[in-house]
Order: sequence, then structure tokens, then C-alpha cells
Amino acid sequence: MKLGIIGLAKSGKTTVFNALTRGSASTTASGLTDPNIGIAKVPDTRLNVLVEIFNPKKITQAEVYYIDVPATPEGLGQDHGISGKYLNELQTTDALVLVVRAFENPSVPHVSTNVDPSRDLDTLLIELNLSDVVILERRLSKLDAETKGANTAERTRIGKEHKFLESIRQNLGQGIAIKDQNINQADLAQLSVFQLLTAKPLLVLINIGEEQLVDAQQLENELNNQIERSGISCIAMCARLEEELTSMDEEEEKTFRESLGAGESAYGKVIQSSYELLGLVSFLTVGPDEVRAWTISDNTGAAQAAGKIHSDIERGFIRAETVSYHDLVTSGSMTDAKRKGLVRSEGRTYLVKDGDVINFLFNV
Repeated sequence: MKLGIIGLAKSGKTTVFNALTRGSASTTASGLTDPNIGIAKVPDTRLNVLVEIFNPKKITQAEVYYIDVPATPEGLGQDHGISGKYLNELQTTDALVLVVRAFENPSVPHVSTNVDPSRDLDTLLIELNLSDVVILERRLSKLDAETKGANTAERTRIGKEHKFLESIRQNLGQGIAIKDQNINQADLAQLSVFQLLTAKPLLVLINIGEEQLVDAQQLENELNNQIERSGISCIAMCARLEEELTSMDEEEEKTFRESLGAGESAYGKVIQSSYELLGLVSFLTVGPDEVRAWTISDNTGAAQAAGKIHSDIERGFIRAETVSYHDLVTSGSMTDAKRKGLVRSEGRTYLVKDGDVINFLFNV
């Protein structure tokens, strides 16, 4: 899973990046031209339990890649859209994290006249729409050029694509994101080649101050009510506090959170929300060498899930020996789970479920 982080200048988005990746990227560097890139390990307590059963040489968690785009790419917040290499970076992501500022700090003045997360979210959504409009206008201009000298069949094809893209562009111009337009799956597949930003799921992070922790749920509800769209979720987090807590050990962090009423770690909460937003689940593989979590889309077939491990396993797929995590742990061992008849033999079209523990049999 790859997530791109964007936000207006002085929104605290690089602090968010550090909190989510346990990183130490500079939050004061000026003239930064390259994005920050970091990796977060996906928390999964099931792995710890399986390690106790199988005592493997290695434990491997699933990973999330975060790309923190510089806060002042050309045009961001100025109704110009996102362009250039920053756009190219964001187009490769699975979802976007939009950081909006809710904290007050006189020493870090807001780029606008006052702090208003609702307004800043609207600004960012407009930037995403404008970026997509520019991409489609570029394609429409190319189609116009191709029309010259085209034969009848080619003109028909070009005309059909032009009409379709023009309707999408007009809707974007009215502020309607790709995911909010009534587009069928075939047409969405056609649009996928453009990697449009408003087609991506969005996670809005409301960056609050410590004094706002008690109001976190209310702020989330207010923005969720403002959006009222599918494919967007809101989470409030105090990025500065979360960044500071990353330097503490687990027990010290727990005690400090309780004293502040800070609730659960935003680290795990953001990852969980990202999984839900993207419709992702994890299956598990176990053995004396390694216990590992693998991330796949929900309703993925067994053969395709096997390909997540290696293309040869998918190509030579025979069957998937499958047991649920709960049944395996309750049984205490794979041997006992098999003895109780809890290990199933599934075919290539079996839809893998979250928490399935699978051994793939294959022949190449």
C-alpha cells in the first residue's frame, strides 16, 4: 500500500509523516524539492501469537509506504492544481492523505488569515480537481490534433473518446470528483491510464493541538458531515504529540497517553482506516522459517493471492490449504487443526478472507 501525503504550507504534514513512519524528516527545511519517503510496519497482534506457536526464525509485518510531497509545490493552494514531478509521485499512490490544520500556534502563522480546516479541505479538493482537468485537457488537445488527416473509422473512435473525456472534464470543472461521477466500470478502466487524483480514495487528517484532544471526535464528525461522500474518511490526530511519542518505549507511551487522554496511537488508527478505505485485508503464512502477513484486496481469489508471494506459485497453483487464524490458535498447532478437520483444501477461485492462514501447494 502506497499513500501520498499533501497539505498546505504550515499544516504540519511533515510532522504527520514523521509520526506515521517513525521518521525524522526536517519540518523547517526551505526550498525542499524532493519528497520524503518512509515505510511503516502494519501493526498486527496476530503475528505475535503465531510466533509463540511456530517459533520462526523471522517475523515479517506488512508495510505501508508514505510519500510526503513538499508543502509548497508550484500552484498548491493557488487554484493552479498539482503539476510536474509532484503530480507524478502522487499518481503512483493507492490513496491520498490530506492534512488540514486545526491547531493554533502564533509562532507558526497560517498561510491564510485564520485557521479553518473546512476551508483548507475545500482548497485541497479544488487543487485535486484542477490537476485532473489539466490532464484531460492535454489529452483532448491531442485528440483534436489526431483528427486532422484521420480516416472515417479513426474519426469515429476519436470522436467517441473526445465526447466521453469532455463530459468528465466538465463535471470536474463543476467540482465533481471522478469517484463521485456516475461512471461504469468499463469507463473507469479507460480512465485509469490517466491516473487521475480525484479517482483515488482520500483520508483527511485533521492536525489538532494537544488542547483539542477532547474535541477530536467532534472535529471528525463535523468534517465527515461536510464531505458526505464515499471514498473519504476523516481522522483527527495531534501530529506533534504523536511524533514525540514515537521516541518512547511501549509502556512509557501507554502511560503518557493515559495521562493526557490521548487515546489510541494514530499510527495504527491511520493504517487501519487506510485498509478499510482501500478495501484491503491480510492473509498469513506460517512455518519454522517465517511468520508473515500479506496485504491483498478483499475478495481476492486464492491463486491471485498466491501470486502476491511469487508469480511461480500463482502459475503453478494446485490448491490452498487454509485455516482461519481463530481456529489455528484455538487448536494450538497446525497438526491439531488438521486432526480436528479445520484445515480446508481450497481451489484457485476461493475468496481469501482476512486472517486466513494459508499454505499454497504448486507445481512448476
